[in-house]
Amino acid sequence: MSKILICPTKYQQGAGELKRVGEYAKNYGKKVLVLITNSGYKRIGKEVEASLSEHGVEVVIDYFKGECSRSEIERLKAIMEEQGLDMVIGIGGGKILDTAKAVAYYCKRPVMICPTIASTDAPCSALSVIYSDKGVFEEYLFLPTNPNMVLVDTEVVAKSPVRLTVAGMGDALATYFEARAVAKSDSTTCAGGSGTLAALALAKLCYETLLTEGVKAKLALESGALTKSVEAIIEANTLLSGIGFESGGLAGAHAIHNGFTALPETHQAYHGEKVAFGTIVQLILENADEDELGEVIEFCIEIGLPVTLKELGIRTINDSKLKEVAKIACADSDTLGNLPFKVSEEDVVAAIKAADACGRYFLGETK
Repeated sequence: MSKILICPTKYQQGAGELKRVGEYAKNYGKKVLVLITNSGYKRIGKEVEASLSEHGVEVVIDYFKGECSRSEIERLKAIMEEQGLDMVIGIGGGKILDTAKAVAYYCKRPVMICPTIASTDAPCSALSVIYSDKGVFEEYLFLPTNPNMVLVDTEVVAKSPVRLTVAGMGDALATYFEARAVAKSDSTTCAGGSGTLAALALAKLCYETLLTEGVKAKLALESGALTKSVEAIIEANTLLSGIGFESGGLAGAHAIHNGFTALPETHQAYHGEKVAFGTIVQLILENADEDELGEVIEFCIEIGLPVTLKELGIRTINDSKLKEVAKIACADSDTLGNLPFKVSEEDVVAAIKAADACGRYFLGETK
């Protein structure tokens, strides 16, 4: 199996970068669709329009309808063709960015991705998650290329709710442990081949950055400060985790997350919060070294990621619920099979219980 690494053509990050968006966009198109929410436009839309106009780029603004759905993609494709637009710029959160990538793919146009939060590693990926108009997951749309450019304005990201960036750290936390497992089993990555040494190195750097900068970044964000630690964590959440997960591979943590989505009580938890707990479950399944397991749990506690089922919203724990989680996590179509050993549904139930017990132990709680 070939080794494959994929990544955006260009990644650029810094304070005030959205004010220069026209300088970059003019290299890809002259008449662009800007996809943004109504609230997002009120915050930053005028400066984006001004920058594009300053550099001779004609702008068509369209407000996102809320779901990365087939109907929304078709609606935007029609606008692209009717108005002769030659580029897509997505500004906002994950669903807007996924929609922008999908529209650009179907219209064979370049795409610029401008995340305004750092809660997931989706901006850099060659993937769009497609939902129904009511928000029910339908399919993954694997794209032939990554975005032409990812532009991250850290000033804008730093003003988003702190919990979102912390959730991004939870998503990023899994990157190294999943890539390490995939490397051991020589499983296929999201890029369609074996993982590279480069991807594994970036995944490890992602984890190391979380440990050294995560707490400092959270404290800075809570005080409204954009510091070097915040910059480092935004890069870890977005670029290091983005390349690490896609070219390094997914394994247990994300499969466990997918299982938890079956329980309505976990819907109040963000993606990265569930992934963080899934990372602890994966480490239990691997019978990880006690020091490593403790390091991960203590990190989660320190920055405010969930380490118990109660913190995920599950007040009543019973085997029937956990078996439902395990059944989904162990599905042949998911990534739990990328672990370098066989895992049964019973193994997953036991690991979830043990992870919860470990979390309560480190919190100093009794059952």
